[in-house]
Amino acid sequence: MFDYTRKGGVEHAEILLPSREGAGPAHWAQDRQALWNAAESVERRKDARVAREYEVALPHELDPAQRLALVRDFARELATRYEVAVDFAIHRPHREGDDRNHHAHILTTTRVVEADSLGAKTPVELGDRDRAKLGLGSGAEEVTALRGRWAELTNAALERAQSSARVDHRSLEDQGVDRTPTSHLGPVVTERLRRGKDSEVLERILAEQRIEATARLARAAELGQLERERDGISRAIIDVETSLAVAVAQRDSPERRAEIPEPTKASTRMTSDEVRELALERWLSMRDEFVKRGNDRKSDRDRGAAFDFDR
Repeated sequence: MFDYTRKGGVEHAEILLPSREGAGPAHWAQDRQALWNAAESVERRKDARVAREYEVALPHELDPAQRLALVRDFARELATRYEVAVDFAIHRPHREGDDRNHHAHILTTTRVVEADSLGAKTPVELGDRDRAKLGLGSGAEEVTALRGRWAELTNAALERAQSSARVDHRSLEDQGVDRTPTSHLGPVVTERLRRGKDSEVLERILAEQRIEATARLARAAELGQLERERDGISRAIIDVETSLAVAVAQRDSPERRAEIPEPTKASTRMTSDEVRELALERWLSMRDEFVKRGNDRKSDRDRGAAFDFDR
């Protein structure tokens, strides 16, 4: 038995029901006590899920009416999408915490709301195999789509409020932002810190952040080394291209052409058989040299020696 009648810090609480054509109104579900007692009693398994919770942060740039409208829009979409009852509560920031921490808890039934009771499980509660039979994507894809929809509604509300702030449901990695994400301490750890007490959770988070910071520095150093190596290769390519350009210019200069002897009459009167014989002789010579180099490199590997790429 739980009694929430004295729960504090709640600015607004409301229940929204799905609107379906031809379906009778489920007025009974507007009673919070009746709704959640029904959600508990309809389940038979002791480990059954009786509700699904969405906890959302509300922009402090919005006023109370705008925050309520935002949560109500999202709750209405959940009710219509899954045909469930949606019970949401908007909480004000804790008096000893961050005064920007406006947030809402949104509870939905896991079963379809009918005229006088709760019906079948909604598709969002099904496993991926059963969802595939209905032509639906995975549960993870469903959650990602809901997160994206919340971001769209939030940004639309911020735009209407003429605020430049925006939210993004994607991870920092997916956004291409190279920084360590912050860690949520939770109310218990935060309360201990307010009282000046130590926290093992905080120490663990700080240790993980130190490890991540060290890894980020190592990655940055590695990227810097790769950048330097790439610059070195680029300079080497430029040097080679410059050397080739100089060599070609020297070859084509009038002085160099004057040093090259005119072809002999004999060389110009080679028969086709002689040309083929000369080409075969040169090809065999090149093949023997290639095989010799391969054998030399194999010997180096057998001795554990490094390759001499200049050979």
